[in-house]
Amino acid sequence: MATVLHIVGEVLVSAQESRPECWVIDGRVSYAAPVTSGADVQTVRGWALPGLVDAHCHVGLDRNGPVDDATSETQALTDRAAGTLLIRDAGSPADTHWIDDREDLPRIVRAGKHIARTRRYIRNFAHEIEPDELVAHVRMEARRGDGWVKLVGDWIDRDCGDLAPCWPREAVIAAVAAAHEEGARVTAHCFGEESLHDFAAAGTDCIEHATGLDEESTRAFAAQGIAIVPTLVNITTFPQIAAPAAEKFPQYAAHMLDLHARRYETIRRAHEAGVPIYVGTDAGGSLPHGLVAQEALELAEAGLSPLEVLSAASWGARAWLGRPGLEEGDPADLVVYDADPRADLRALGSPGTIVLRGRTV
Repeated sequence: MATVLHIVGEVLVSAQESRPECWVIDGRVSYAAPVTSGADVQTVRGWALPGLVDAHCHVGLDRNGPVDDATSETQALTDRAAGTLLIRDAGSPADTHWIDDREDLPRIVRAGKHIARTRRYIRNFAHEIEPDELVAHVRMEARRGDGWVKLVGDWIDRDCGDLAPCWPREAVIAAVAAAHEEGARVTAHCFGEESLHDFAAAGTDCIEHATGLDEESTRAFAAQGIAIVPTLVNITTFPQIAAPAAEKFPQYAAHMLDLHARRYETIRRAHEAGVPIYVGTDAGGSLPHGLVAQEALELAEAGLSPLEVLSAASWGARAWLGRPGLEEGDPADLVVYDADPRADLRALGSPGTIVLRGRTV
């Protein structure tokens, strides 16, 4: 006997549109009441959103590098329990393509393995190469990923004792051009100011963290439609990152503390300028999985309205990644809440019913 889900209450199709009900039939969303003779109809009541998106998440990675499949599965299940049903994996050294065959795990959009400068990133995370190798590695990871490439744009330079770009500007320009030729988009880890100007000049598609946005780079990002994924739940750890470096690298430590202190102001200015912003947690390195609701609240603290935050975590993020939402015929990946998240974003922290590929999980 087929099971049909009947979602009753308010189906939030977009920021502008909601419906009083929908049906899940054969794994897909429908707004036409079906003929239910012989079907097992299960009714779920509440406020339904498309499955949440974590646009910066690392399945297959922990603080020491790649993890085994069992650990990757646990990470993905933790995200699923938080309502995250679509992940942009912003760099992982583990091959997680086996997850695509699991009907019970979130869908993943991969950016391949991080590409970093030699000895300028976390050990065991990335390809560590020199600028003359960058284009070749970008092409390789563009072909391995799902339409994205992840570069490490800056990191501490121990020779100068502070954050510094990892690549010459001309290398960044060539790398972004190569990715675009391969049909992939580029994102980059950037904490500081200078690297953001280089990536803006290269026409990148996205920047992770973006704590170093200044007035000039903010204008450039807005004009070019370069998106940012602030990962504010990660930026809250900057004081802990800075503390052990204070004695040996005082300039770096002070810089990290300054970026932390003005994080909300930075994101607020970017938002007011029209820079696209999406929810991402940076889970899987030093942070646990399942933090999407916390990141949503952080973006609200930075000045986004509840509807803007919900878009950054659901409708808008899915459109940006080229993935379906809750339109007629879309795959039924959705979360139902007992309270209206538009009225109180804290509702995102308590998903009631999670439906993945048309099945309640």
